[in-house]
Amino acid sequence: MYQFALVGCGRIGARHAEQIQQKGRLVAVCDTDSAKAEAFGNRYGARTYPSIDHLLASEKEIDVVVVCTPNGLHAEHCIKSLQAYRHVLCEKPLCLTSAGAWEMLNTAHFFRRKLHIVKQNRYNEPVRFVKDLLERGALGRILSFQLNCFWQRPESYYNGDWHGDPNLDGGLLYTQFSHFIDLLYWFLGDITWAQGRRSNHGLRANLKTEDSGVALLRTEGGVSGTLHYTINSGTHNREGSLTLFGEMGSVKIGGEYLNLLEWSSGIDTSGYEPGSGTANDYGAYTGSMSNHHLVYDDLLRALDGSPNSLPSILEAVKVVEIIERIYRHSELDTAS
Repeated sequence: MYQFALVGCGRIGARHAEQIQQKGRLVAVCDTDSAKAEAFGNRYGARTYPSIDHLLASEKEIDVVVVCTPNGLHAEHCIKSLQAYRHVLCEKPLCLTSAGAWEMLNTAHFFRRKLHIVKQNRYNEPVRFVKDLLERGALGRILSFQLNCFWQRPESYYNGDWHGDPNLDGGLLYTQFSHFIDLLYWFLGDITWAQGRRSNHGLRANLKTEDSGVALLRTEGGVSGTLHYTINSGTHNREGSLTLFGEMGSVKIGGEYLNLLEWSSGIDTSGYEPGSGTANDYGAYTGSMSNHHLVYDDLLRALDGSPNSLPSILEAVKVVEIIERIYRHSELDTAS
């Protein structure tokens, strides 16, 4: 039974703690908010620490550190854990810069520890179905694509200590929609050209990044498409979709979280099973699909050296590079 430590005692940390209790043993947690750490430790029967430095220095038997801190701290916390000879599972996104992402990859290699990233939407049934279509060439040559991310986030979401902060949050493509960019990369390869525009319409006082954006994208294989994303969709999340137009067939993965096969043309869907996954429920809003149990099943296989479906860390690095490229070529307009 593997022993786990959890860094970051927020909402997503609780989701990980529930899985760890079923798959291994949660022995230690840390958070800079001491009251939150104490409550978390009492709830899950784990020792508590005020920082990752204290935790790593005190807990010598930890096998895996799970990093659930703000995005801008992922690189620091993962690198420190790897240097302490612990394996690491990092929540998305890997980090906020390509330089940090490559340092994380190189540190894992140097210290011969495993570094994994949470990309639970890869387990969605329509996502796996379309990935299989692409691998079999059932759609033929891909001609173009459309990626839509229409969600909502209330102003209260940005009244905490890091959401909406450019240095800790990074923007919507990191915090809300990195899963979507990951699937675009998984399906079609690297995005080598981007041109876009971002806007902050001033609807949320503490949001310092964009609240919407559009971009034209082109893959390394020459496939062009569009990206349209926003958190201004009204009272709740409306759509998370990826449409592929192929020479032999076309298909749209839709729903709110890439969880439905909305339509297809020119392909056989008789073997498709829709599954029964649910979305993560965070109270005031919902998020991507709740497939963390499948992530942990694969994590245990990876730790044992068995075949698994976790993304490679290089794939996670590429997603950070793509988001960085989109932002670099998307000027931010702010409300006057």
